Amino acid sequence: MSKERKDSMKLVKKLCTMITGLPEDSVSSQFQCVLRILGSNVTSPAEFDELHVAEKIKKKLVREHREKDAALFSGLHRKLQTLDVIKNRWAILHLMMNLNNSQSKSTSKAMVHSVLFGKHLLHGPTTSTPLDSRQPRQPEAETPALGLSSVHGHSGSGMTTATGSSGISSVRSRDITGPSPAPQSFAPSYMPTPGPTTRPPLGGSRQAWTASNQTYNSIKTESNTRKTSHAQTIAQPSKSYPHASSELPESALVREIVYILQGIEGQFIKFESRKDGFKIDQHVGLPKTVRNNVHKLIECGWLFNKIRNYTDSKSIEKAFGLVGQSFCAALQQELTEYYRLLAVLEAQLQQESDQGISVGAGLTLQSLSVWLTEPQIRLKAMAALVDICKGKKGGDLSSAIHSYIKHGDPFLQGLVKHTLTLVAQPIFSIITRWIYDGELEDTYHEFFVASDPTVKEDQLWHQKYSLRKPMIPSFISMDQANKILLTGKSINFLRQLCHDRTRIRGNEVIKASESMEADAMFTQDQDGGFQKMIDIVYSGTSQHLLEVLHSKYMFMDHLKAMRRYLLLGQGDFIRHLMDLLEEDLAKPAGTLYLHNLTGIVETAVRATNAQFDDPDILKRLDVRILEISPGDTGWDVFSLDYHVDGPIKTVFTPESMIMYLRVFNFLWRAKRMEYILTGIWKGQISNARLLRDLPETSQILQQCHILGCEMIHFVQQIQYYINFEVLECSWDELVTKVQRAKDLDHIIAAHQEFVDAVLTRSLLDEQSKAILTQLRTIFDLIIQFQTSQDQFYEVALEERDQRHRFTKQMEFKTKQGEWGVTEDEEKEEKQRIKKFISTTLPQIRANLKVLAQSYQDMVKLFLVMLHDHSDVSLQFLSFRLDFNEYYKDREPKLRSPFSVKQRKQKV
Repeated sequence: MSKERKDSMKLVKKLCTMITGLPEDSVSSQFQCVLRILGSNVTSPAEFDELHVAEKIKKKLVREHREKDAALFSGLHRKLQTLDVIKNRWAILHLMMNLNNSQSKSTSKAMVHSVLFGKHLLHGPTTSTPLDSRQPRQPEAETPALGLSSVHGHSGSGMTTATGSSGISSVRSRDITGPSPAPQSFAPSYMPTPGPTTRPPLGGSRQAWTASNQTYNSIKTESNTRKTSHAQTIAQPSKSYPHASSELPESALVREIVYILQGIEGQFIKFESRKDGFKIDQHVGLPKTVRNNVHKLIECGWLFNKIRNYTDSKSIEKAFGLVGQSFCAALQQELTEYYRLLAVLEAQLQQESDQGISVGAGLTLQSLSVWLTEPQIRLKAMAALVDICKGKKGGDLSSAIHSYIKHGDPFLQGLVKHTLTLVAQPIFSIITRWIYDGELEDTYHEFFVASDPTVKEDQLWHQKYSLRKPMIPSFISMDQANKILLTGKSINFLRQLCHDRTRIRGNEVIKASESMEADAMFTQDQDGGFQKMIDIVYSGTSQHLLEVLHSKYMFMDHLKAMRRYLLLGQGDFIRHLMDLLEEDLAKPAGTLYLHNLTGIVETAVRATNAQFDDPDILKRLDVRILEISPGDTGWDVFSLDYHVDGPIKTVFTPESMIMYLRVFNFLWRAKRMEYILTGIWKGQISNARLLRDLPETSQILQQCHILGCEMIHFVQQIQYYINFEVLECSWDELVTKVQRAKDLDHIIAAHQEFVDAVLTRSLLDEQSKAILTQLRTIFDLIIQFQTSQDQFYEVALEERDQRHRFTKQMEFKTKQGEWGVTEDEEKEEKQRIKKFISTTLPQIRANLKVLAQSYQDMVKLFLVMLHDHSDVSLQFLSFRLDFNEYYKDREPKLRSPFSVKQRKQKV
């Protein structure tokens, strides 16, 4: 012990000797009591507000029907305020008030309690203990006045708070004049808790513990011998308990209750694990009303045990997380205030025991019930929070606490708000680090943003970060949670994929000037500061990311390249490429070589306007050969490809690139049909002149011309629909959405909607699978028609050439003076012509007729499918394909007057 401390102890002991007038050897008990009071960290309840103390004095005089004295006091107080000589006027007024109250002994004793503990009167407890919750409620006993300052707690604005509070007294107490009981929602749920402990009280000293044990032994001896040395006893054995065998003094009962308040079993009040509560020994003689009051008081011990066991078990559980530990810290703050009360009560009991104060003048059940009123309400609130938070952690735990913040009682609402502020502080800290720095430290998985460290960088945006919906606190909306997720994800995307560590403009200024606390998250209805902070940081970070994506990585240029090459938007390039590939793609697919096709593509690029594109874009353009099936030609397996990497791969995902390839194959096949029909039309025009010498072929030529025109009209309408109503309209919507996008997710969603719309309206979805199959059948018939017509032209031109040779040979022989033709040659020529006219031409005509009929049947079925489709644009396509109602006259289904709504219902 240091020298200064020894000197202080000597001075205190000397002061005790001077005040009591006893020798130094006889003041040990007084000296120990003074030391306990000095070490209890209790402050004076005196109001430093002079006007408040004066108002209390005036109200007391009015209640005593001394209105004239109250008016006289008011005038004297005004004169006193004009004097500058007296500095501590509030202390003088408080002393006068205490001296007035000291006239009555009981009132003086209550004033000592007020000075020690620094609290005011509150309404009595409103619920019974869990053990005796089935008993009927008894009327509350009237509590004696505890001095003027305490009495004014009934009519004042509320309770005064103790200096140096750990958080409990910082919340204003309720006005006790109202009849509002403790709210039912905060009643304990009586979940099983461990049994009571037998360790010394946490709030007292070792000397108090030893003195308490000595008091227990004396009480036990006195109860067994039924001595009546005390000045007053509670009552005779109660009628409710006919077998009661002893009478218990009030002082012993009060001391027993003080032990129970610490969760320690007493001699007469035991803990029953089966019923999970404390119970008074039935052999103790107590009236029923006293028993009920005692049960209400010892409920604090049960609540104390419940809260302490929870904090003890969770404080050592590391997996409980920072939010859970903050909740335990908040509970511990409340228990610390409770420990202070227990220390004061023990000091008072020890003082009474040392000085031999009579029972009537000491700590009574009624005064004890007054002091325990507010702590009991607080303990009930904390116990209710403990029950609802069992099995929860992180944001889920904070949501459970937040569900009580809308309580109608301002006192309980303030208490829950204070607790929630401490609990939400770790969440607020994680949020600020995440949205400003992109750092996520969530060791115990209690934050609502989850991170998967196994995900590769190229999947950072889609898979690495996600929301844990159960961990989203109820005071944070889903929109706010999504913005918080996107903000931090954007920062990590910039740093890891874009390699951009530039400070985001405005965010650093906001971070430096931000003085927001955690309670801003659950007081957004009063102050929108939290929402404003989230919006500003989200907007600044997202806009910076989009700027980097557009300027540094040329996102729009790559998007336009997809449109030009994979969606066949570069017309001159596609046409020239088909011309160059026609010979190679007509071969079987197995004979193709990738390097040859790549060289042809490069030739097409150099020969068209594609050569003026950015070199980086042209490098990404490549050729892909699809999986080869038996009987496939080069047309069936050829495909263009576009390589993407880096940040733009987040938008152009592998799944979306596969969709692009599907669309390319469909468009490539439709483009090939257009290319074939162009060749058919050229053949008809040129061969029609050559076959003028064969008038018998005119009917077949007309038949080919009619069928060819039907096919050209069909393919042109399909091409128009795809290029304008599908691609161009969807592309215009995509560009508009990209320009208006607020974050990367909006761009990804807009691009995905574009690809999905193109797939759906191009008949590539599951719903249109049958229509697509029918369309491919029509395309196959066009290829068959090309083959049949080429065969006809080959046979007809061969016949024409033979006739020309026969004529030239006959003319040559005539010029030589010989017979132009012999009888056998003439007969042979006539037989050949007859066979051509009677056999070959009818067979070709029949094949073309069958082909034409098959084509018309397939088109008719295709039109019926379009007519019944739910998409209005496809229905309009059926109208354009059958513009002259040729097929409508031949198919009754096309004449059905179904409305759009009926068609949708039918589908």
